[in-house]
Amino acid sequence: MTKATSNSEDRVPVLVVGAGPAGLTLAIDLARRGVRCHVVEAAEERAVNPRCNTTSARSMEIFRRLGVADDVRRAGLPENHPTTIQYRTTLTGEKIFRIDLPSARDVLDGEGKEDWPTPEPQHRISQLYLEPILEEYARRLPGLTLERGTRLVGFEQDDDHVEAVVESAGERRTLRCAYVVGCDGAHSTVRRRLGIRYEGVDALQKFVSTYLRSPELGRLAARDRAWTYWTYGRRISSLIAIDGDTRWLHHVAFAPDHDTEAEDPEKLLREAVGASVAHEVLGVVRWTGRRLVAQRYRTGRVFLAGDAAHIWIPVGGFGMNAGIQDAAALGWMLAAVHHGWAAPEVLDAYERERRPVGEQFAAAVGAAADKAFAEFSPDIHLPGPEGERARAEFAARLAASEPQRYSPDGFSFGYHYADSPLVVGGEEQAAITMGDHLRRAQPGFRLPHVWLEDERSVLDVLGPGFTLLRTDPGVGVTSWTSAADRLGIPLAVVDLPAPRPDHYPTELLLVRPDQHVAWMGGPQARPEELLRTVTGRAAAPQR
Repeated sequence: MTKATSNSEDRVPVLVVGAGPAGLTLAIDLARRGVRCHVVEAAEERAVNPRCNTTSARSMEIFRRLGVADDVRRAGLPENHPTTIQYRTTLTGEKIFRIDLPSARDVLDGEGKEDWPTPEPQHRISQLYLEPILEEYARRLPGLTLERGTRLVGFEQDDDHVEAVVESAGERRTLRCAYVVGCDGAHSTVRRRLGIRYEGVDALQKFVSTYLRSPELGRLAARDRAWTYWTYGRRISSLIAIDGDTRWLHHVAFAPDHDTEAEDPEKLLREAVGASVAHEVLGVVRWTGRRLVAQRYRTGRVFLAGDAAHIWIPVGGFGMNAGIQDAAALGWMLAAVHHGWAAPEVLDAYERERRPVGEQFAAAVGAAADKAFAEFSPDIHLPGPEGERARAEFAARLAASEPQRYSPDGFSFGYHYADSPLVVGGEEQAAITMGDHLRRAQPGFRLPHVWLEDERSVLDVLGPGFTLLRTDPGVGVTSWTSAADRLGIPLAVVDLPAPRPDHYPTELLLVRPDQHVAWMGGPQARPEELLRTVTGRAAAPQR
């Protein structure tokens, strides 16, 4: 029985609802920026389903900035396990196509890093292993508290605060918060309380996902190890290596109107492998892949991030990684307002920046899913020349569609805030794609990575606030530092040791706390006007 609400009020600058990757990233970012935050998570224990199994390059860059990337990189698959993607008729059947990608060990050793567009390539790690790393790190940070087994019951907004009621062990209490952020997933209590609906396509595919333990399956896969095996039996399915040994996740796709309740996971596994294998089922989930984006990402002092703001079919872990990007965008804005060096109006930019990205990601992911689950010729299973010809034709199709899905640099480095009121000089851009991005700085885009002479990334030398990156040491910056001092805006000045005109074509680049370029130009700039604009104090952009 629930006890009466307590009369006492706890004061919390930011309440984060949900302790998944988006919520934990936001909480860590806030705590590191000196903002006390409180995280409540309804589940007493973490979910046992593997769910997302890829952390994107941009997410790894964000984790690098937060100081947790090395821990993440060393978890998940064994360091020497290949992250290859194979396409086969069945696991024991004929090969069709493959994509070879580096192992964690290759990345840690820096093989080919001179050509990387990032200091932190993507990493294959199940959410099963990622979340505990983030949670353990979060619990060590001063100013950050996390309660499991505590659910949000409701909230009421006032002009200057939010009163949130939470319940734990049958007792309720009120938290007086400056802001609330709903990172509480697809069934978000925060979103429902705000009356915000999803918009989009409610059913793209249905899935039966089985989490299993099978040493025998591990031995079969060891003949030609990969991270993911796509198979094309009665249904398209994928077998994903969770620990590189005995634990596997098996996804099987069906049409959106298919009755998956009648599907037997044991039979589905046998069809994918091409033989019976001894195994133990650890969990089965029947679910629907969707393409939905919330109508709004904010009402007053309450925000949405992660799956609470957008959900789409997980053909590459893009949902979780977009949620981590949401957190990085919102974290610095909340901190800037909390510390008083940005106007409250800076928060208006969060939805303006992130909702278009969510909509474009949703469209691109939906298109990728259409290609991934498109019909294929059953002739790929035939013996002899006819089967070889069918498999070769299918391989050509896969070669055109699959590599960008598994190395989606466009989603990591090509998303942008060019239309943001906090960006000066942003230009109209084409729709975001998985594969396309420029390694040349543009207003609104993440600052392109280059290695410096001391083997640090340029991203490593940016300050925690704004950074003025100077490519020409002859350009004076006293007017910038003086203006920042008058306005109370944290501004670091960083000189590049050598010009990089192919990456940074102007003498000065103003970089935001989230590593996105706010402005580019030269000595003719009006620093105070620019700094007022990028912190939400002035509406008129300077071009």
